[in-house]
Amino acid sequence: MKELMDALALPVGTALDRFIKRHEKEFTYASGELSQLLRDIALAGKILNREINRAGLIDIIGADDERNPHGEVQQKLDVIANIRMIRALTNGGEACAVVTEEDEGIIHTGNVNGNYVVALDPLDGSSNIDVNVSVGTIFSIYRRVSPVGTEATLEDFLQGGRAQVAAGYILYGSSSLLVYTTGNGVNAFTLENSLGEFFLSHKRLKFPQLGEQYSTNEGYYNSFPTQIKSYLTNCKLKEFSNRYIGSLVADFHRNMFKGGIYLYPQIPKYPEGKLRLLYECYPLAFIAEQANGMATNGVQPTLDIPIDAIHQKCPYYVGSKDMVKNLLQNFYFANNPQLA
Repeated sequence: MKELMDALALPVGTALDRFIKRHEKEFTYASGELSQLLRDIALAGKILNREINRAGLIDIIGADDERNPHGEVQQKLDVIANIRMIRALTNGGEACAVVTEEDEGIIHTGNVNGNYVVALDPLDGSSNIDVNVSVGTIFSIYRRVSPVGTEATLEDFLQGGRAQVAAGYILYGSSSLLVYTTGNGVNAFTLENSLGEFFLSHKRLKFPQLGEQYSTNEGYYNSFPTQIKSYLTNCKLKEFSNRYIGSLVADFHRNMFKGGIYLYPQIPKYPEGKLRLLYECYPLAFIAEQANGMATNGVQPTLDIPIDAIHQKCPYYVGSKDMVKNLLQNFYFANNPQLA
């Protein structure tokens, strides 16, 4: 009986709210506003987790009749995720404006006294919902530079990757995880569905220095730049595994745990790259650097790429540090053939 009682009395772990509160003072502006923002995003994530889990039962799988600003067909869950995230951030009161992949311009929340703006991809990889593959939400948080009490401006969102005060993602899969950083390491929280709460499950995440897998859409191989082809040939010679899920969040997450590199170069179909700098590349690059990884466009670190438009695109290579460094050598020798 005592053993049973002891087992039942085991601690359930550190809840996200409690963790945020304990570590609030690590953040420069320790006033509770950023903590509330993270809680708002977590709440929206819980709601989306429910919607995704029952998607096949309530007819919200498949394409909608609309296209997003990039000409891509919106999935029904794209629209739902966008609404849920914007609503949570609006009702939370701390975000004065939001930018999302699904909207052309800035969404003003009416919270003109809020000190933060949020950029996000509400549902990355949503086309995989139909086949029950992991998808995710990516978010990036900035402290506004426009005067408090006024509406946010483009300048609030175009501060550059190094100006992020927090970034993270929620992965909806066999279990749902919230992963985030405020510049003091990367921690992950797993959703305990019966309690409806995220609990700390992975402390101080780190990319392995070197991995043995790469993630890229090899269907575009013939269109890849020469240096990418060369790098992939070398990976094959080393018998590395190609692990490409097709959801950026899921591929990134796997590589952070297992060791690997994600590659999405520019190709004729996407001459500037396909991924969006503000709400896909910047936040995952911030996480990568905090987790002993690297992110680059092949020329400079992703967080140092200048930004002049909220939907700006860029080539993207992110993952284990030694793998990214090896890739950069290919770019260097391609640009300096006399040294090869």
